Amino acid sequence: MRKYLPVMSLLATAVSFSVQAQTIYVGGSGGSTETLMKEKIIPAFEAKTGAKVVYVPGNSTDILAKVQAQKGKQEMSLAIIDDGPMYQAIGQGLCAPVEDAGSIRELYPNAKMVGDKSVGIGFIATGLGYNKDVFAKNGWKAPTSWNDLADPKYKGKVVIPPITNGYGLLTLVMQARVNGGGEANIDPGFDVMVKKVAPNVLAWEPSPGKMAQMMQTGEAALVVWGNGRVLAVADQGAPVEFVYPREGAPVIMVAACVTEGAPQPKLGQQFLQHLVSAEIQAHIAQGVGWGPVNKNTKVAPEVARKVVYGPAQVASLVAPDYSVINAKRAEWTQRWNRAVER
Repeated sequence: MRKYLPVMSLLATAVSFSVQAQTIYVGGSGGSTETLMKEKIIPAFEAKTGAKVVYVPGNSTDILAKVQAQKGKQEMSLAIIDDGPMYQAIGQGLCAPVEDAGSIRELYPNAKMVGDKSVGIGFIATGLGYNKDVFAKNGWKAPTSWNDLADPKYKGKVVIPPITNGYGLLTLVMQARVNGGGEANIDPGFDVMVKKVAPNVLAWEPSPGKMAQMMQTGEAALVVWGNGRVLAVADQGAPVEFVYPREGAPVIMVAACVTEGAPQPKLGQQFLQHLVSAEIQAHIAQGVGWGPVNKNTKVAPEVARKVVYGPAQVASLVAPDYSVINAKRAEWTQRWNRAVER
């Protein structure tokens, strides 16, 4: 019997390596996204490929930090993070080129990030949310512009997330853009934020739960927030509505990339194509409220109402210049804390 043990041991080792070789680690956000991944997206991929997917939950900062720490010895094959941090990852050489194959060829042009090393897997529009009852009570017309945040009649009724939150950062960028500046000339944005917007602000609120509560009660009559978050509050019965400002709604794009030096690069590319396929994009739109990046995605009318959907809305999205933003983010944050949020 003993003479067969080495053979059996070798077979067991071979099987172990085979199973290990077909396991892929994917990093992305927790909460409802993790639930959707584990209930619908991952099982479909595992059934199709025979591979095993291990999901590693964390916010964008967490996932980026993990990929940075593992540079040259990656454990994660695919990273899912917001577009701002994703541009940092690309700039640091942490993302591999995206294969131009399969469903990648079905994406809207603005879902493909500069450098072709990452693509969006969902669109989120940044715009204005307002409480219709408060506006009606005061005889106010619905907001239409980023300039409405500076209207003195809204004093003490405006709520905006801080600059450390993507929505606060993009508020500054849009105030610069609509007042003669932009990412490369942020001074007009700060000027308006300090002199006109900040005096109207009741709170610089980072908590989504608190923001939702303030919108429901009418304490916050006018906010800067994402389309999905505002509509989630509306679905709870609150009289709130989202507005795409006429100057454009900056996009926060949830993005994904196959890591440079990934242990399973082929499976990583396959999982990326799986994420942006028309079928999975429909699940994502319904499950977490991200607008489909695949032109061929079809969703029910009640879902289309809640997300960025269709060529017209996708074309209206404003793409922030993160090559400038990321280089200036620390400087802007210090200036914001000193002059805007004080």
